[in-house]
Amino acid sequence: MEDAIPRMPMPMMATDLYDSGIFLFVGGVDTESCREAIEFVLKQNTERKKQKKLQFMICSPGGEMAPCFALIDIMKGSKIPIYTLGLGLIASCGLLLFISGTPGHRVLTPNTSILSHQFSWGSWGKEHELFAQVKEFELSTKRMIDHYKKCTELTEEQIREFLLPPQDVWLSAKEAKKLNICDSVRSVY
Repeated sequence: MEDAIPRMPMPMMATDLYDSGIFLFVGGVDTESCREAIEFVLKQNTERKKQKKLQFMICSPGGEMAPCFALIDIMKGSKIPIYTLGLGLIASCGLLLFISGTPGHRVLTPNTSILSHQFSWGSWGKEHELFAQVKEFELSTKRMIDHYKKCTELTEEQIREFLLPPQDVWLSAKEAKKLNICDSVRSVY
């Protein structure tokens, strides 16, 4: 006798996601999370049977700039196109990762919140050490602006006005589309 309750399909396991070319980036941007993502992209690019595309599903409150830009460089160097899907929250470095996806294939779900802001940093040390850290601050700001320019086609003035003013900028998915942060807003699956 058959069960009256239909059976639900088994959830995908991590290896199934890997085999499907999907990487879930859920959480903060730090050395460990970026290492896992870098490893995923590198492994996928060296497989004999390569995926036609990779999918990064991102829900991130942001985090550290250095590992973020390391991952961005790997994403941009991937021979396999990387599509990005923003879910829930795309903030700070999470936004920098999201916009790194292949143009035309950066999707935000309708209920995703986006946060863009100037990056924060703290420091301590002797005067000469602080001056040296200001140089890294300036380099990081330039990297951010150049990345926004490449990915959104906005001018530096527009970026500073709409995405990197002194205060935090919260956007809806539809507002983000108007600024070329994403290519489409839609529900998925």
